Amino acid sequence: MYEAFYGLTEKPFSIQPDPEFLFFGKRHSMAYAMLEYGIQNKAGFSVICGDIGCGKTTLIRHLLNNIGDELTVGIVYNTHKDIDDLLGWIMLSFGQPYDGMSRIALYDAFQRFLIDCYAEGRRVVLIVDEAQNLNADALESLRMLSNINADKDQLLQVILVGQPQLRDLLRRPDLQQFYQRVAVDFFIPPLDASEVESYIHHRIKIAGRDRQIFTPDAVARIAEVTKGVPRSINILCDTALVYGFSNGSHKINAELVGEVIKDRAEFGIL
Repeated sequence: MYEAFYGLTEKPFSIQPDPEFLFFGKRHSMAYAMLEYGIQNKAGFSVICGDIGCGKTTLIRHLLNNIGDELTVGIVYNTHKDIDDLLGWIMLSFGQPYDGMSRIALYDAFQRFLIDCYAEGRRVVLIVDEAQNLNADALESLRMLSNINADKDQLLQVILVGQPQLRDLLRRPDLQQFYQRVAVDFFIPPLDASEVESYIHHRIKIAGRDRQIFTPDAVARIAEVTKGVPRSINILCDTALVYGFSNGSHKINAELVGEVIKDRAEFGIL
């Protein structure tokens, strides 16, 4: 809608996770380094937490785009508290048969899958997204799966990605045995004010424009209102560009951002 007006080749502030737009601020750089370290050093469990909209899924997609061919990766997305057959979902994530199999048969099939991958020189990595939705029993099932070994080699690596509730869950006394298996963990906080400016400019540049659109006072207002949460920044910036295009404004200033905020508060449904 506004791309041509602002000299952009695509929308810079989509809320869809896109690794091409990944901004490596200090925290995201550290989180990614920890993920890489966990994979390279065959960590049994790695845990990445962060608030809603802080870029966890984008970080994982960037990781998937850059891992080696020697890794076989499965991703479980649809976690929820009523999930009573986690192993079936895990088998599905790796493209393995699961329908109509008993739990014993599933476990045996998964164990054989891990051993076959090991024999082929492939390591198996399971990523569980929205892992805060798992209950203690599901986490214990994952811990038991991590016990499948060949000689001294661990055959399964697990990466848990979730909201702050996951961190709270893992701190429970009854899950101490699980937490002791976590070799890598990192919490991604929101961006600070200086990072918000770099984040906005980064995304505009990736979208095809070197000159900036948002004035410093607009960026400061955005940082204040969004509290540094990337998804909230994207929503506010995208709407501001729509307003700017409608008004014929080639620069987005604090006054225009304020108008967007006022209208969302008065006429929005959320």
